[in-house]
Parts: sequence; C-alpha cells; structure tokens
Amino acid sequence: MNQTGKNNPDPKIGRTIVDDFKKGNLRKGIRRDYKDMKEFFINDERKKRLLTMGRFKRWFYMSWWLLKGLFFNLTPIRRVLFVLSLILILTSKQVVIIGQGQAEVSTNFNLLGAILLIFIIMLELKDKLLAKTELSEGRSIQSALMPNQNPAIPGWDVWMYSRPANDVGGDLVDYLPLDSNKYGLSLADVSGKGLGAALFMAKLQATIRALAPDYTSLSQFISKLNQIFHRDTIANRFASLLYLQIEAKNSEIKYINAGHFPPLIIEANKIRELSKGDVALGLSPSSSYKEQSIILNENEIFFVYSDGLTEAMSESSVFFGEQRLKDLLLQLKKYPANYIGENILKQVDYFMGEKDPTDDLSMIILKKR
Repeated sequence: MNQTGKNNPDPKIGRTIVDDFKKGNLRKGIRRDYKDMKEFFINDERKKRLLTMGRFKRWFYMSWWLLKGLFFNLTPIRRVLFVLSLILILTSKQVVIIGQGQAEVSTNFNLLGAILLIFIIMLELKDKLLAKTELSEGRSIQSALMPNQNPAIPGWDVWMYSRPANDVGGDLVDYLPLDSNKYGLSLADVSGKGLGAALFMAKLQATIRALAPDYTSLSQFISKLNQIFHRDTIANRFASLLYLQIEAKNSEIKYINAGHFPPLIIEANKIRELSKGDVALGLSPSSSYKEQSIILNENEIFFVYSDGLTEAMSESSVFFGEQRLKDLLLQLKKYPANYIGENILKQVDYFMGEKDPTDDLSMIILKKR
C-alpha cells in the first residue's frame, strides 16, 4: 500500500519503454552488455584467434561462437525448442488453403517460431530471477554476518568496510571483542569469487569467532585456524588473512599476516610498507605463523586492504594501483578514519567510471588517537 491507501498500479509498457530511453545512453549500454556476453561465452583461445581475423571473418566467427554458447547452455528441451523456432522462422512460407466455400486461409509459421523464442526467453528469465532472488537472500545473510557499525575502541579511530564485486563475495571484514579491553580484527580474501567464495568466507569467519577467545598466542591460533581451513576446504582453494589484536588505550598492534598484502603505515610525511607475512591459509596443514607487532604514534595509521582496491580497473583497462593509493593516503592522512575510507571509495568509483568491479574491495583503517 502507498501513502494514499491505494494499491500501486501495474507498470505500463509504453511508459516503461519511454523511461528506459530517457535513463541512459543506449549505445553504451548495448556495448557493455555485448562485451560482457563475449567475456562469458568466448574463451581465451578463441579471443586470440579473433585478433588474427579480418573484420568480416571476425564478425562471422564471433556470431557463430556466441550462438553455440547460447545453444549448449540451454537445457535439452529448450535446445529442441530453440532449433524448432529457428526452422519455423527461417524456412516458413505462406500457405493458402481454399475451403469448400472458396474462402482463403493463410498460414505463416514465422509467428509460431517467434512465440517459441519468446517462450524460451521467459524460461531463461525465470531461472535468472530465481537465482537472483537466492543470491539476494545470500547477500542479506552475508551482510548480517558482517559488523553493522565500526567498533568504538578508546584510543583508536577505526573504520571497516567491505563491498563484494558480485551479489555475494569472498572478502571477510570482522571484529570480535575478546574481553573488556582487547579486540580482534580480521581482513581475509578467499580465493575465487561469487557464491563458492562466500560459503568458504562464512566458514572462515565462524571458525575465527569460535577459536579466537581461547588462544592467548596468535601463532598458535592462526596455526590451528589453518589446519581446520585446510581440512574443510577443497583443492586449490585458499585464503589470505591479516588478523590483528589491539587493546583500548594501548599503542601496540599485534598481528599475523597469512599470505595477505603487507599493511601500510602512514606516518607524518611518508608511507612505510611492513614486511611480507607467512603462507596463506589452506595451502599446507603444517604451516607455521609468526606473530609481529608495531607501535603507532599519535595520528599514525595502520592500513589494510584487499586486491579489489589496487586492482580496480578503469574503462581503459588501467589499474588503480599502489602508487595512486599511497598518494591519496598521504593527502588524506590528517582526517578521521571514516573520512579517509569514504574518500578512497569515491576516488576508486570515479576512476572506474562505467567499468564493473572485477573483485571484492575491503579495507580496515586504524588511526591512533
């Protein structure tokens, strides 16, 4: 019900089409959809072959490969209907039947072929909408598992953020109060994308939350976490993790880097990159992990991020890059953590333009007060 108490009317087809024309650049939208379709249906080997072809030959092969991609991704019954619809459309002729009363009845099977195509499209759309609904529910659950606000820790200015590239993602950003004074923070990146990565991310988050309060040694904790993740994951699946602990009104950060990007320390007039860490989780059950620590002075920043930040790509296929990130951090270092993070996001989005994200993007910013 709307505010007037009347039911919302059904959308009008004509009005919807007019609105669609007004909303944006159709040519740009068609080019983007066509590019996405090529990325999905055309493998790398065929892309290389296309580069060696002339314009007409490239168009012919591209059309044929896209048609084959469509055909083999249909269900068996839909493939039969698809072939039948093409036969009816391409070979149809008008037939005139003269009855006893000399009346003429013309039959043209083009319309039947078109109806079959529309029927197939409706079935495919139904599947897509069902999958989208399930992914939307998955995203809601994943969002509920993430912190709904930044932790308020005396002596620290904390900002945490994660944004999946697709409906669900494989990045983990989380914090856990370990006692009244100590907090554990995690930023992890599970290999792969989409639903599979999201499921392993949820498993990793649950394991961290279950184990972290029981360990005083970070090395022992991450070693145990690695053993469990290796045991429960599948082949070629791993996760990088930066896990850290801080205490209220304390300047020390204790952390372990399991295969993740080295954290950045933003000081008064320079950025320092910390040393690389140990092996990622899940690659070997016997991996060991070394605890590290650092003392921050007032207004210094401890910055952790996932590769979706530096590998954000512009429309001309240029990466955002580490240097651009470091320059931006130096410009923003005097501001609060949330202002720094939100402005980095704005710059990344502006840099990407109409380009869709290719990876999940996550950040943790710790600024010493």
